[in-house]
Order: sequence, then structure tokens, then C-alpha cells
Amino acid sequence: MQTRIQGTTMPVLDVQLDPNESVFSESGELSWMTSSIQMTTHTQMGGGGGLFGVLKRVAGGGSIFMTEYRAMQYPGEVSFATKVPGHIVPVQVAPGQEYLVHRHGFLCATPQVTISVGFQQSLGAGIFGGSGFLLQRVAGYGMAWLELSGELIMKNLAPGETLLVHPGHVGAFQASVNFQITTVPGIKNMIFGGDGIFLGVLTGPGTIWLQTLPISRLAHQIGEYLPSGEGRRVGPAAAGGAILGGIVGSMFGNDQ
Repeated sequence: MQTRIQGTTMPVLDVQLDPNESVFSESGELSWMTSSIQMTTHTQMGGGGGLFGVLKRVAGGGSIFMTEYRAMQYPGEVSFATKVPGHIVPVQVAPGQEYLVHRHGFLCATPQVTISVGFQQSLGAGIFGGSGFLLQRVAGYGMAWLELSGELIMKNLAPGETLLVHPGHVGAFQASVNFQITTVPGIKNMIFGGDGIFLGVLTGPGTIWLQTLPISRLAHQIGEYLPSGEGRRVGPAAAGGAILGGIVGSMFGNDQ
């Protein structure tokens, strides 16, 4: 197997497979492939945790289906492009060398890599589409490729060193990093701070990858320019109500 990442703003991963070699991704990630590649869709491949793990991943916004791309009698090539401007990051996965990735960050992997829910927490109504905050755990053995949006900032945290991050900017981190969600202290900060009411707390040791273009923020910015009947364009009163609704929902664990 040989791989290459092409492009800059909207990169694409090309995977060249020898006969009987394969990679898998969530369904819908394929960009293009040669005719010698055979696609097979599964519900368990890379699921991690069996049927319960699959259902939990779907409840968090992931796909129930995984697609395997295998070269049959002849070598072939399959390609995966990013969905938004960003970067493709290759990581070596092994026991003791696992990663947690934001919910849309898994691009593809070799067959012995597993994908499961690594962290999930309700953040109140309207936050992250009402489905809470979810991280996928990339484990097993092999190579995986991650998709992170915007520019990419890497930080190496020393043991006990802590970084507070807006949850949308959390791209990926090594499983040795401790991760928690905390609320911004003070009601004024919650309502008027402009930075949201939740922060991710990452404590070393380990490497973290921060992304500068959270998809949730991108969707919000685009929504402001859509007609009110099609997007999320709302007036100041409605926006204030949404903020207060998110705060109240988080207090009572409402995630609908």
C-alpha cells in the first residue's frame, strides 16, 4: 500500500492498493476510484464494541455503515477528498497509541483499526445541533487518516499542563490526554461573552491537534446569509432566546 496527499486548501488522499489490500471509511466518503476496486458495505467494520457500539455511534451523529474498498485481481487506487477546507493527517495506531477525534474527523483507515465512541456529553438544546459533543476513538492497529478543518495547530502538552479550548476547535488528541467539558463561570460570561458557555479542558501529557474552522461555526456563518425560511437567520430577540434556551437546557440535561 502506498499513499499520497495532494492539494493544499482542499486536499485529497490517494491510496494505491495491491491485490487483496483494503481500506475502509464511513459510507459517503468516497471521491473516486479505479475500476479494479470493489466496494463492500458493512455495519460492523471498524465499529468497536459490536452492535451496541454501532448504535451508540449513530446516536451521536455518525454513520451506521462502513464501506470497504479492496483491490481484487489487479492493483487499484481509491481517493478521499476533504469536505471543507482543511488538512488530512496520517496517524499510526497501535495498542497504547490511540486517538480521540472530533465526530466528523475520521476519513479512512486500514482494516485492523477500530472506530468507536470515545467521549459523549450533552451540552444543552441547540448546542452542536442538539446532539451534544462527541469524540470518536481510533484504536486497534494500523494506519488511519484524519480530516481536520481550517488551519492545523499542533501542541505538545507536558504532564499536568492544561489548555482550555472552545469544543469546536478540538480536532484530535492522543488518548493519553485527559479531556473534560466545563462551563464558563459567571452568568454574564455565559450570555454576553460571545465565546459560548462550554470549554474543553485538555490536560497532558500528549499531542493535540487544534482546527481553526469548526464546522458548527461555519454552518452558523453561512446560515446568516440564507433566507429565513431556509436557514438559521434570526433576529436579536430570537438569538437571545436560543442562547438562554441552551443554558437552561444544559442545566436540566435537555438535549432535544
